Amino acid sequence: MATKKAARKSLSLAPVLDLNEANVLHGKLMGLRGNPLVIDASAVERVGALCLQVLMAGAKSWEEDKQSFTFAKVSDAFAKTTQLIGVNIDHLVAKEI
Repeated sequence: MATKKAARKSLSLAPVLDLNEANVLHGKLMGLRGNPLVIDASAVERVGALCLQVLMAGAKSWEEDKQSFTFAKVSDAFAKTTQLIGVNIDHLVAKEI
């Protein structure tokens, strides 16, 4: 019997990921749980530590569920902020072959 593969879902992040957006982001992630997820962070202009924490907790949850959790695109602001805060997302960024 063939197993049904979960459809890949995508999530585009808001331009401003601040304290107010953290709860919204968490809700969106929980609604997509159980499926492989591709995140588009190309429009992010500002990101706070709490939203990064929500995203990293999401990555851990997807790992525990044995589902993929990748960033397809990240803005310079997103990448620089993660570096400044000390969060390494290199292993989560999709690589071109």
